[in-house]
Amino acid sequence: MRKPRVAFICTHNSCRSQMAEALGRLMCGGVFESYSAGTDIKDAINPDAVRVMKKLYGVDMPSVQRPKLLEELPPVDVAVTMGCGVQCPFIECSIREDWGLEDPTGKDDAAFEKTAKTIEGKILKLKTVLQKISPEL
Repeated sequence: MRKPRVAFICTHNSCRSQMAEALGRLMCGGVFESYSAGTDIKDAINPDAVRVMKKLYGVDMPSVQRPKLLEELPPVDVAVTMGCGVQCPFIECSIREDWGLEDPTGKDDAAFEKTAKTIEGKILKLKTVLQKISPEL
């Protein structure tokens, strides 16, 4: 039986969704597969997000991740939007959530750290939910 696939979706796939993909891999890889994508991507992951994720979690996002468009996602079971304020196109999935996270881009490291910790908490809650229901997906 395969693990559920979770897609973290944001407009540019350069900050919040990338952080969520990295934390999903780091903290929940045994429970679900993590992916991220955007509707209109940037050329690179936000360097502030890269620095903060390395500092807080020891994760080097650019070594395993890059900005991707929605079309590059495999079929997913769960779609999580970050709260980007745009209407995401329809993605077929069993569970859909919007985390309503403010974009820390252009703010100080404290804002990025707060965002990372908020994502961490939401990732761990999602892990618990998927542990209970993943055979049903």
